[in-house]
Order: sequence, then C-alpha cells, then structure tokens
Amino acid sequence: MTVPMPASGGAGRPRWLFVPAVLAVLFLAVPLLGIVARVPWADVPALLTTRSSLDALGLSLLTCLVATAISLALGLPLALVLARADGRLAGLVRTLVTIPMVLPPVVAGLALLITFGRRGVLGAPLAVLGIEVGFSTVAVVMAQVFVAMPFLVTAVEGALRATGTGVEGAAATLGASPTYTLRRVTLPLLAPSIAAGGALTFARALGEFGATITFAGSLQGVTRTLPLEIYLLRELDTDAALALALVLIVVAGLTVAATGWLSRRTVRRSAP
Repeated sequence: MTVPMPASGGAGRPRWLFVPAVLAVLFLAVPLLGIVARVPWADVPALLTTRSSLDALGLSLLTCLVATAISLALGLPLALVLARADGRLAGLVRTLVTIPMVLPPVVAGLALLITFGRRGVLGAPLAVLGIEVGFSTVAVVMAQVFVAMPFLVTAVEGALRATGTGVEGAAATLGASPTYTLRRVTLPLLAPSIAAGGALTFARALGEFGATITFAGSLQGVTRTLPLEIYLLRELDTDAALALALVLIVVAGLTVAATGWLSRRTVRRSAP
C-alpha cells in the first residue's frame, strides 16, 4: 500500500504563521509602494536632469564604483585569510570587521573624522604635508568603504568556509602551488559569491548617508551624494526627492535580485 506524502510546502508549518508573515511583508512593502504611488511620473525626466540631481547621481555612481573596487582589492584577501584562520586573533579581526556593520553610520563618520580629519590623529600630520582628506571626494569614498567592505568580507568568508578545504587540498596534493590553487581553483569556485558580495557592497555604498555627511559634508559636485541630495530636497522639493528616491529603490531592487540569483547559483554549484 502506498502511503500518501504530505505536500512539502505545508509540512510542519502551522497555518497561523502566515498571518504575521503577511503583516511583515506588508509592513516592508507598503512604504516602498507609497513612494512609487506618489512619484510624479510625468515630471520624472525633468526632475532627474536638473544640475543638482545629475551632480549627485554622477558623484554617487563614481564613488560607489571606486569604493567597490577598493573593497574587492582589500576585502577579498582579508576574507580568504579569515576563512582559513582560527584562534583568538582571527576572532578579534572578525569582530573588528563586523563592528562597522552594526555601528550607527554617524558614529562611523565620527570615527573617520577624528582619525583623518584636519585635526585628527592621522589627519593632522597629513594636513602639514598639504593633504586634506576630510570634506573631500576622497572622504566620501573612505566613508563608503568603511561601512560597505564588511559585507563583502563576511559574504566571501562564509561562502569559502561552506565549501570546505577538499578541493584545495586535492590541488595541493597534485603539486599545485598556493598561488596557482588560489587563481585556478579557489577564485573560480567563489566567483558567484564574490559577485554577490560586490553587488551588496555597491548597494550599501550607494545608500550610505550618515558616515558621509559627518566625514565629508555636503558640497554639491564634491561630496553631496544621492542620499544627501534626497535629504536636502525632502522639504524644499518633495517631487524631486521622490524621483531620486525611486532611482535608489530601482538600483537596490536590481542589486537584491542579482544577489539572490548569484546565491542560488552558488548553492547549485556546491550541491553534490
């Protein structure tokens, strides 16, 4: 006799869970839909092509691309080292990497200002040499890297830990050098995770506000990124603020969709 199997979608899942689940979805979705509903669609092209909007959009894209590149150049090696490291020192480094993810952005900006500002610990000696970091475009990039790079490090480290050391060990057994194994085995294996982490880093940098305004200020064409422009326009020109907010929502949605697709691809590749 064949015993009917319960549908996998409802196995062990009380129906009452769907009530708070739907409420959670509505709580997250309704404010976003509210922006979409209030956007003056007929005026969006004109609102997005004003001088200040174009400056903010161009500056945001430029600094976010640079911040993502720096995060990859520095964060990827850190993630590779941490994934194969244990002990107290590795635990301390992981804690330091995680702290910027949970700090209020304004505190992150204050930490950067105290360190690299004109009177900061490192900023004062740099100022003597004629190098001004605070309230410059460089400060925007530094603020974005500070708050966004940890997302890349944690994503790649977690993916590498999940893959184990079997493939790398087999390559070493066959006589491959550590550099060759990294280039031909580890990095190709982690490619989807690196891409997903890079996308999250870009999205986090694009939405950065608190650390940027604290460390870099808000000077049009120099440090005023898209979130800062939206903040300034929210009372002066609500329609323009909504149009720029729509840009951020679209970019964030595309980034999340790409990250999800890359994550599913990683799971399929790691499945036996």
